[in-house]
Amino acid sequence: MVKNSFMPAISQEKKEKNPGSVEFQIFKFTNRIRRLTSHFELHRKDYLSQRGLRKILGKRQRLLSYLSKKDRIRYKKLINQFDIRESQIR
Repeated sequence: MVKNSFMPAISQEKKEKNPGSVEFQIFKFTNRIRRLTSHFELHRKDYLSQRGLRKILGKRQRLLSYLSKKDRIRYKKLINQFDIRESQIR
């Protein structure tokens, strides 16, 4: 499992300032998704964790959709910063 592939992209002071912001929530979901993805390299048949991954992916997708409708510039910046593919469904 690769432990250093997670992103320290948001500074500590920003985390303390607004942990409920859309950017912070997407950041947390992205870290959890990457951690679970690396977990599946060792444990291919962990179906319960696969279900959890799908739920997290859906939550992140809903947040990204919300952000793209509200503020397209912040959305593009976040997509580029976290290296997330842009959604094809709108």
